[in-house]
Amino acid sequence: LFYEPLADIDTDGTIVPVLAATTPSVANGGVAPDGTWVQWRLKRGVTWHDGRPFTADDVIFTWQYAADPATAATSAGSYQGIDRIERVDDYTVKLVFKRPTPYWADAFCSAAGMVLPRHVFEPFKSGKSREAPANLRPLGTGPYRFVDFKPGDVLHAEINPAYHVANRPFFDTVEMKGGGDPVSSARAVLQTGQYDYAWGLNMEDDILRRLEDGARGRVVIGRTANIEYIQINQTDPWTEVDGERASLKTVHPFLTDPVIRSALALLVDRASIQSEIWGRQADTTANFMNRRPFVSSNTRWEFNVDKANALLDSGGWKRGPDGIRAKDGKRLRVLFQSVNQPIRQKVQSIVKQALGRAGIECELKSVVGSVYFSSDPGNLDTESHFYADLELSSKILRQPDPQAFMRAFCSWEAAQKVNKWAGANLTRWRNDEYDRLWRAAETEMDPAKRAALFIRMNDLVIQNVVVIPVFIRHAVFAVANSVRGFDFSPFSGPLWRLVYWTREA
Repeated sequence: LFYEPLADIDTDGTIVPVLAATTPSVANGGVAPDGTWVQWRLKRGVTWHDGRPFTADDVIFTWQYAADPATAATSAGSYQGIDRIERVDDYTVKLVFKRPTPYWADAFCSAAGMVLPRHVFEPFKSGKSREAPANLRPLGTGPYRFVDFKPGDVLHAEINPAYHVANRPFFDTVEMKGGGDPVSSARAVLQTGQYDYAWGLNMEDDILRRLEDGARGRVVIGRTANIEYIQINQTDPWTEVDGERASLKTVHPFLTDPVIRSALALLVDRASIQSEIWGRQADTTANFMNRRPFVSSNTRWEFNVDKANALLDSGGWKRGPDGIRAKDGKRLRVLFQSVNQPIRQKVQSIVKQALGRAGIECELKSVVGSVYFSSDPGNLDTESHFYADLELSSKILRQPDPQAFMRAFCSWEAAQKVNKWAGANLTRWRNDEYDRLWRAAETEMDPAKRAALFIRMNDLVIQNVVVIPVFIRHAVFAVANSVRGFDFSPFSGPLWRLVYWTREA
């Protein structure tokens, strides 16, 4: 809407230039055959919304800004492999990598690759990023210019008359309404026609089907490799060390026991979760990575309460008078948290019921989305702080390559105080073999060998029950019947082709 990347990525994984003039390749001389550099030629004549020209300086600054740990950018991982960026001229940049890089389109591509205006954000480097007014008043190169924003309510934007694609966009204004629930959002498109488009429609499938009966819009389900899963805390969220809970200096009092983790994996009723809640919007899975050719055939999932009980019995976890298990004075009680969404609370309830049948006491906690997904390091109830035992989470595969996605289990990515809880590894699991495999995949140029590395990473995570994959969650949209040009990509934002939408009378 406001900011743009050098390129987007379509459904098939093809790179589509946006602020770039062309897609780099080995054939056109834009990519080194050994994967050590990529050269982007930038589109000329592009201006920021304040009229200043877009140049190579903005691209270089974006890398410097996002890669700076003091910025605490959630996209920082995409830029870690860059050694330097050379300014060839005003409209050409050369990214030189620290090592051979098989997937060079991580930085500056898709939703995590938005380019920032240097002249706007430069005063807010070195840890002052949260003070930048443009965080709430964006100024980009996109098809629409910011008008106003009421947090938790509505955003207004107007057409950018100087947009760099001729005769685009089609719509003069955009109103984006937030703060509602998925059902009311879907109804506003499918039945009342108040809005033209809605995304993130996480609701029970039977409710969605009833809403679909409206004549004003259609439901579109875009297949993805996005995963909904249960995270298992490896650290102690109840003990504070050096002013930090869930510190790497602690271990969880019982979730590091393989018996407990294996039992938990047997107590997730995926089939019921799909049939009773998600329906066509999800597919059950035993894998964390679910995009081919990186899908493991070595894993299986099973729901078996009897087997879980037998495991816990053999591990010395004995039931007390109230039916709850304990061992060495430790009561088997877990706090299971998630974001405050009715559909996720239903998933939590199904899991809680099975845990109870195995003698595990489970308290459910839900946190409002604006808090749960906040990047504020002072907010203790965020997903990344993970001050609970179990956490129902989702992770989006934002690019066709799994390198960034699988960063979620690298030791150095553990979310902690020192990195303002911006690390990708929320379970805080650490495993030397996994780290070696991930590093090897960073530079492996043979596609088949590289795929095997990711499959082994997935298997390590599943075999050690670091997380429990529940299902692949597909993207659900409601689109007005009058809107034409809608196109879905699992690797780009929900508005990635908005500039090409039109309306048919």
